[in-house]
Amino acid sequence: MNIKQEYYDLLKANNGRLSEIELGEKLGLDENETQRIISQLLSEYKIEHKTNKACDYSLFKPPKTK
Repeated sequence: MNIKQEYYDLLKANNGRLSEIELGEKLGLDENETQRIISQLLSEYKIEHKTNKACDYSLFKPPKTK
């Protein structure tokens, strides 16, 4: 499994308890590497910038269609 997928899975399980930087640290990433992964996940529409307790990002949920 690649580090981006591991970060995504950890973010999913986190439920806002840790910040996005603390999640990266759990995987041994520095702040720059964490930000790079966040940028990739944002561009892939897997996450969105939305405050979720301690974390500034949450899983992307597309709008419901009628």
